[in-house]
Amino acid sequence: MRHRLALLTLLLLPFLPAPAQKQGAAPPPPPPAIPFAARRKVAVLDFNYATVATSVQAIFGTNQDIGKGISDLVIDKLVNDGTYRVIERQAMSKLLTEQNFSNSNRADTSSAAKIGKLLGVDAIIIGDITQFGRDDSNKGAGGIGSSLGHYGLGSLGVQKAKATVAITARLVDVNTGEVLASVTGVGSSQRTGSNMLGGGGSGWNGGGGGVNMGSSNFGQTIIGEAVRGSVAQLGALLDAKAAILPATETPHMTVSGLVADVSGNELVLNVGANAGVLVGDTLNVMRAGRVIKDPATGKPLRSLDSQIGTVTITSVDSGSAIGNFSGSGVKVGDKVASK
Repeated sequence: MRHRLALLTLLLLPFLPAPAQKQGAAPPPPPPAIPFAARRKVAVLDFNYATVATSVQAIFGTNQDIGKGISDLVIDKLVNDGTYRVIERQAMSKLLTEQNFSNSNRADTSSAAKIGKLLGVDAIIIGDITQFGRDDSNKGAGGIGSSLGHYGLGSLGVQKAKATVAITARLVDVNTGEVLASVTGVGSSQRTGSNMLGGGGSGWNGGGGGVNMGSSNFGQTIIGEAVRGSVAQLGALLDAKAAILPATETPHMTVSGLVADVSGNELVLNVGANAGVLVGDTLNVMRAGRVIKDPATGKPLRSLDSQIGTVTITSVDSGSAIGNFSGSGVKVGDKVASK
């Protein structure tokens, strides 16, 4: 009886999940921390994944926007590394919607440069997911006549699953559309007796709302480990390129405009990018007061305005801007001006 148990254990060993083995070159060490004021400002667009869409469908069972999920991880990596200042995704998404920037423009340098100028960044990061897949092998050793539990292996053998993810990112000059640098991050992971999304073979479901690549559940899968490895390498390589980015030379412009619409704490201004307004700017909101006139000519000398709050710009186009107001009593016609 003991011999039979020992033999059965030996037969089942190949199907038990083995620890993941992460492969690929180690990312370079991060550069020294850069003071916040000296950091270059960048924006990260969702990565294009058209070339791997078939693999995505095969792995998840449905189409998932892995380009958005991976760009979110890249943003987190760059922010945590402290090499760049990164535009907040909500502000960027609002601008992309207003500019009718479609998914087909994700890797287009000229469109990216236009968006980057409106965002007021030094460079914009675009890219492609060039590999997102598996390389499985099953070495047979004869059949045992049954499926071994939820692994679905109908024959005795060692199943090895390997996931590899490759991402190429490009830093684009917003003034010229020139590609300043191109880097590629690659991550791999492999297990014995597992599948792409199975935690030990039991499977994983991303849900109808889309896969959350930042979740620990996804991160523990074999494809999740490959994604994180590729993002870690890509982020380190992008950090190393920070020094080559030219600072955007924005001529000093004194902004002067009016509040055109008020909806709660959201203001629409009658000035935009053409007047030097950029996403992230904070402008004073002023209420017109007593006008001082020249006693000799009767011409206005100055208006004694009073500040009633500030507005932080979240979205701009050529002739208008939208921002969040902090203060009280704002109304249409109030003045806005540079600090």
